[in-house]
Amino acid sequence: MDYGNFVGFETIGNATLIAYDNKPILVTDPWLSGHAFFGSFGNSHEIPEAQRKSIFESPFVWLSHGHPDHIDALVLEKLHGKQILLPDHVGNRIRDELIEQGFRVQVLKNCEWVGLSKRVRVLCLSDYFQDAVLLIDINGRLVININDAADRAWGGTVKKIVRKYDKSYLLKFFGTGVGDMANFFDEFGKRVVPPSVKKKPLGRQIEFYTQLYGATDTIPFSSFHTYQRRDSCWANEYRSTIDELYDGFTDTKYKLHKPFARVNCSDDNLENIRPQQLERTPLDPIEFGDDWSQHLDSNDNKKIARYFHAIESLVDHISFINFVVGGKTTTIELSKKRFKRGITFETPRASLINAIENEVFDDLLIGNFTKTILHGDWDLPSLHPYFTPYVARYSDNGRAKSKKEVAAYFEIYKARAPFAFMLHRFERESERRIRKFVGANTAALQIPKKLYLFLKRA
Repeated sequence: MDYGNFVGFETIGNATLIAYDNKPILVTDPWLSGHAFFGSFGNSHEIPEAQRKSIFESPFVWLSHGHPDHIDALVLEKLHGKQILLPDHVGNRIRDELIEQGFRVQVLKNCEWVGLSKRVRVLCLSDYFQDAVLLIDINGRLVININDAADRAWGGTVKKIVRKYDKSYLLKFFGTGVGDMANFFDEFGKRVVPPSVKKKPLGRQIEFYTQLYGATDTIPFSSFHTYQRRDSCWANEYRSTIDELYDGFTDTKYKLHKPFARVNCSDDNLENIRPQQLERTPLDPIEFGDDWSQHLDSNDNKKIARYFHAIESLVDHISFINFVVGGKTTTIELSKKRFKRGITFETPRASLINAIENEVFDDLLIGNFTKTILHGDWDLPSLHPYFTPYVARYSDNGRAKSKKEVAAYFEIYKARAPFAFMLHRFERESERRIRKFVGANTAALQIPKKLYLFLKRA
């Protein structure tokens, strides 16, 4: 295609958007290598040559967060000389590491418009979970790139900005699927399927979020990967198909488009790119260095213990963590007080030690080849809110390990939007308490939940 007179955007790959102003201007989260999370993720669709060319010709590259299906190290090697745009994440881990590697980096100040060309400007919103949203104004049309973030005190700002535009496109993760750690088993070895991955009519979910943010159009986004390791392929059963995205979408006021779209922001014409779906053959974990029979040695055990003992807040929530590696169990004792809850992770040594040494424990979880057993009092079959936030988000990415550092971390985010932040935290804690009292996915929970969502959408 000749992009010489094209002003608009394309969506392709997992969470890649390419913005044009007569030429490529901006690309977001380019993931092309086909492997992520220790080889567990693979691209579900090819990225055509035209879009690959535009990705590498774009002078600006926005990276939403640190997961490897959003920051592709192999792609970054070819992007030296480009201007890397980053959210204003507390801790600045991504910024510091990219600068150390010689990249040109610009941190986008929260909630401020920045011009990239005559007809393209961007506004970035970051949150305390180390996720981010990018609003892109292209010739007076608004693109709302939520990728796989959840509203953590920025939703009101997004809705307020959307109301200023006659035409707006919501780009967001949709699909039950397995977006987080979901490889749970009970203490008797039986698989436990979290409520979050059970399939529901996706069209209704898309309809709700389209109405919630006030967008005129929605393009499914940040949902296009497949599981390719032999020990994570089980999760493909819970992935949603593209056809399932339209199940239950009935509101004729809004438009739901197919993923992988080309949108002209001069005449609002939209056409589909139609990339080829990739066929995947399950890959042996050994191809990614994982031998499930390999044991931990004494130095490994010390590294693991140091890593978790440094995260002070875990002591208040987790009593112990077991690691079953090569059939042998290593126990990290965190608290000797009254037992609250514990975790057992069964995982291969190579990926575990990589995650510990590089402080990317979330990659081990999201890969969904690690088997997880929860012991004691957990609200749901989920590592939230007692484990993942403190380990993966605040410590690994936010560099806040001590309780004092975590408190300071939250104060910075709170200062950006005090009322919205406090309201959000109140809502989250209230939901957790109600769920704990009445149970998850019960009829008693659905009534207050539906009322809350109705009021939030109003």
